Amino acid sequence: MRAASFVLLLSLSLTPAMFSADGIPQVFDSQIKSVESDVLRLAEAMPAEKYDFAPTAGSFQGVRTFAEQAKHIATIMYMLAGAALGEKPPVDLGTGENGPASVRSKAQIVEYLRGSLKFAHKAAASLTEKNQLDDVTSPFGDGTMKRVAAVSTIAWHSFDHYGQMVVYARMNGVVPPASQPAPASAKK
Repeated sequence: MRAASFVLLLSLSLTPAMFSADGIPQVFDSQIKSVESDVLRLAEAMPAEKYDFAPTAGSFQGVRTFAEQAKHIATIMYMLAGAALGEKPPVDLGTGENGPASVRSKAQIVEYLRGSLKFAHKAAASLTEKNQLDDVTSPFGDGTMKRVAAVSTIAWHSFDHYGQMVVYARMNGVVPPASQPAPASAKK
């Protein structure tokens, strides 16, 4: 009994140390995979001719178009991942938070979004138990933020705008891929 208690105590005390280094990037990478699954698939599903759509009636006046929403998400991902990595993003971000003016077509926007997700995955993979609470320069010009906050903001910010993109898609008869029923073969 004593040996079993010792083994149990030893294994419980080692478990956090054994898994903490790997667990941190996995948690945030899974959030970015969710963004990838929902936001990227919606960007791919929206017809190219609807990318310039934005509601205009009521309190929607002056909001970003579907294309601008997707570019904004990607730009912020590039900015936050760059801050977390301490690197300049590998693409031109344009001015402000809406991405480069040269990225206009659906194909260009989807590629820009894919690139930002790849950079975000790299940022998530860089987190460790030791560096997650390091201060990094905020990409928004407001001082510093914790490295882990830069990476965690990627998901919640993306899903904030994803909600708006879903409304735009549904207003144009597009059911978001995340809302479509699973194929019969996947239900088994």
